Amino acid sequence: MAIYLFATFVAFTVNFLLIIPFINFLYRLKMQRQDQVTKDAFNKPTPIFDRFHHHKKGVPVGGGALIVVTTVVLFALFLSLFIILRKPIQSNFPSLLGEAKIIIFTIVSFFLLGIYDDFKKIFFWQKHHFFGLRMRHKLIVEIVLASVVAFWLFNDLKIDFVYVPFFGVIKLYYFYIIFAAFVIVAFANAVNVTDGLDGLSSGVLMIAMASFWTVARSILDVPTSLFIGVWLGGIIAFLYFNVYPARIMLGDAGALAFGATFAVIGLILGKPFSLLIIGGIFVIEIVSSFIQLMSKRFLKRPILPVSPLHLWLQLIGWEEPKIVMRFWLVSVLLAIFGLMVAFMK
Repeated sequence: MAIYLFATFVAFTVNFLLIIPFINFLYRLKMQRQDQVTKDAFNKPTPIFDRFHHHKKGVPVGGGALIVVTTVVLFALFLSLFIILRKPIQSNFPSLLGEAKIIIFTIVSFFLLGIYDDFKKIFFWQKHHFFGLRMRHKLIVEIVLASVVAFWLFNDLKIDFVYVPFFGVIKLYYFYIIFAAFVIVAFANAVNVTDGLDGLSSGVLMIAMASFWTVARSILDVPTSLFIGVWLGGIIAFLYFNVYPARIMLGDAGALAFGATFAVIGLILGKPFSLLIIGGIFVIEIVSSFIQLMSKRFLKRPILPVSPLHLWLQLIGWEEPKIVMRFWLVSVLLAIFGLMVAFMK
């Protein structure tokens, strides 16, 4: 266990030392939140969102890039150290390299999609675009990437089932690829939607990943445990600068990569049901946005006053730090319940 805690501490230290120079680098690139009227999926203005977030103009965007790069590099270094020192690397799957490949591909590929969208929305924003890429184009790319990962989970790691408490193991066979791709795309967008308040998505993710770390260590899976430990250190360092008032934001580069990777780790650990519970805040946020989107499309009117949930709480008068802190507390409770479910036989 000491090696994983050491990896977390090293990752925290490296990111903490690099993040201020990185913030200054983003300022030089002018990768900052713009003062522009935002649009929803139907190209309609979002005055409520703009009212509560106008003061964040100029805050650097794309902070997730640093965490992705340092996490991948440190994960590779620590994994290499295990091999050099001839430490046993236990994996619960036929392919150790396959497990590492899937995790790295997920975080890097969704990061590249997100950073492209961040660049486009900041430097090449046009009225007909939905925050950068057109929403349908962005979704198509996400589905393609998620399908590749889902196929590897099925083919390389031989995962073709889900475990449901009280019902046991349910074999999905080839349908697992569709199921896994859906989960990955859903959580990638869920974390992106949740990343609307300072410290919200990164704080909830920190709690959720600490929970999955417990699961990974309980089944003695070295690659996943090591990756979570390194990633967690980076998230903690980032959160220090992301709490209210934020000095840096994740951007799509971080939110898409983090959400997809969070889902993949839940799938690798064989805990998709616990994934829904531990990531409950993300689920609630994306469901509220989906309901609003569908009501506008099919009913031609919104069912909710505004979405996602955190924006509605702002609308009724809750202060931003209050919302974030209470979401963190709910996330802790969900993590406890999700761990209980994860360890049920």
